[in-house]
Amino acid sequence: MTFSPLRGLKTNNMKPYSEACDQNRDPILNIIQPLFANAKDILEIGSGTGQHAVYFAEKMPHLIWHPTDQTQYIDGIKTWIYESKLTNLTSPLTLNVTQTEWPKIKVDAVFSANTTHIMHWNEVEALFSNITNILNKKGLFILYGPFNYQNKYSSESNARFDMWLKNRDSESGIRNFEDLDQLAQQAGLSLQQDYVMPANNRILCWKVNEH
Repeated sequence: MTFSPLRGLKTNNMKPYSEACDQNRDPILNIIQPLFANAKDILEIGSGTGQHAVYFAEKMPHLIWHPTDQTQYIDGIKTWIYESKLTNLTSPLTLNVTQTEWPKIKVDAVFSANTTHIMHWNEVEALFSNITNILNKKGLFILYGPFNYQNKYSSESNARFDMWLKNRDSESGIRNFEDLDQLAQQAGLSLQQDYVMPANNRILCWKVNEH
């Protein structure tokens, strides 16, 4: 059994598993279910193990859920999808946010969990700059994870987590909400809601500006 610090996931030879996904899936679902009530296609960036994709697709059968991640995670995601036998899950797409060509797809929302703090800043910038190209009119970008506010940690545990992240990779770390919101505004997104979540996490919801 191996441990990947990039996703906090364990791999039992074949099928990856993240305990955090099981712990946070219901609180996340409680927020995104009403937000996605009138949506059809959802693109998930950084699907990791694939657990969220399977769980959310099962709980919201009216959606078509499109998982994505970097090449090394694709086989694990496929294992979860195959075992789920869900018909509203697509085969995972390979996506590195800095790649020149993103998938040729239009979706009603983009969902991403626990990604910006493991990305380098240029990758965070690429994430936001490309999102509006795939979002439909009035589309949503939902981002889950820990965030700082005015360069201050929201908890001691987040401060310790940030130190661990930076010791592992000096270019990673918990991002400031204000910096993320500035990138969102530059990309043509407006903040709709900032939800308080368990374990010192948040859900940030942005919406494509109407023209």
